[in-house]
Amino acid sequence: MIKIDVPYINQSENYPTGCESVTTVMLLHYLGYDISVDDFINNNLEMRNFETRDGVLYGPNPWECFAGSPYEVDSMGCYAPVICKALKPIVSEQYEVIDETGKDLDYLVETYLKHGMPVILWNSINMREPIIGPKWKLLDSGEEFTWISNEHCMLLVGVDENSYIFNDPYENRGVINCPKDVILNRYGVYHKQAVGLVKRI
Repeated sequence: MIKIDVPYINQSENYPTGCESVTTVMLLHYLGYDISVDDFINNNLEMRNFETRDGVLYGPNPWECFAGSPYEVDSMGCYAPVICKALKPIVSEQYEVIDETGKDLDYLVETYLKHGMPVILWNSINMREPIIGPKWKLLDSGEEFTWISNEHCMLLVGVDENSYIFNDPYENRGVINCPKDVILNRYGVYHKQAVGLVKRI
């Protein structure tokens, strides 16, 4: 069994769609960085709002920036490259930021958890079934984008025989154990997204 003790932050009161930012700041606090969630959002996270053009909804590409604002309940979220970009100015002197999207969970455990490093990982809220969500046209290209609803980001802090262990910022859930088979399914649906930090030598 592996379980890394990481300071916990609850997202629900102030950051209703800010799971990616809150999870990232939990990791930063564990590594000793003095930064608030507000500082991270306002100074490091790239965000763009939705807009309506001729009755058609246009929005940002979550692979490139946060869709909406973490402070707004009806916003969406962002994907791993956005968090990588936001992290680099903060940690680049000490850590290399790696987009591990596509990697298996066993690889993440061997590469990070076994060396005392938690992993930022995309999954679903309360392990809910993913739902094909709203569609919008991308602001820059006009291409149609489909969001997968119930998207969530948590900090992978441990593993045992039957479960993966997370710091879950949603609704003050704290440290939770999730069945491996459920996590494997949800992780796959959300494009196997993860972000890891490797200490520079």
